[in-house]
Amino acid sequence: MKLYHAPASPFVRKVMVLLHEAQATDRVTLIPAAGHPLDAGTMPVDRNPLGKIPALERPDGPTLYDSRVITRYLDDLLRAGLYPAAPRLWDSLTIEATGDGIAEAAVLMRYEMHVRPEATRSAAWADAQWQKIARALAALEDRWMSHLSGPLDMGQVAVACAIGYLDFRHAEREWRSTHPALATWYTTFSARPSMRATAPHA
Repeated sequence: MKLYHAPASPFVRKVMVLLHEAQATDRVTLIPAAGHPLDAGTMPVDRNPLGKIPALERPDGPTLYDSRVITRYLDDLLRAGLYPAAPRLWDSLTIEATGDGIAEAAVLMRYEMHVRPEATRSAAWADAQWQKIARALAALEDRWMSHLSGPLDMGQVAVACAIGYLDFRHAEREWRSTHPALATWYTTFSARPSMRATAPHA
């Protein structure tokens, strides 16, 4: 299998954490890919018409894309067990969607303030994306700490990868001061070998 990959992407990191947790990193070949909404660059547009990563080229069918599709596929293929049975599954999927939403808003902020031409940038639009993140962090702190502290699943991985991206690209926002329980959880979770091995870098 081939995984189109960039080490800074929180969505790619989700896939890589799963592979590390399943001790299956040798099952994929990493293909570097880079681009953004204004320039597709080396993104796999022939594999994923949306021009986004991760994309997983597999031997038994079309290329898979969207990190949630890829992680479900790999979890099933590798018997990783990171998607629990119902009814806990529905909470796990909701938490995964929350983590992915945080990551998406954070990536859009990055594009707005560092990719879009300076004359057309909107600080108000970037702040609106941060408000989505702030609401999501508050929901995790208020509703989901017991689940985050439970058995490992992809909901936890998605949230941890999203928070890692906040620290990587938006550290000035200082999210920890208003989310102490989440901050404590993340400190512990980010010490996992799979998280240390996949820490984002430019």
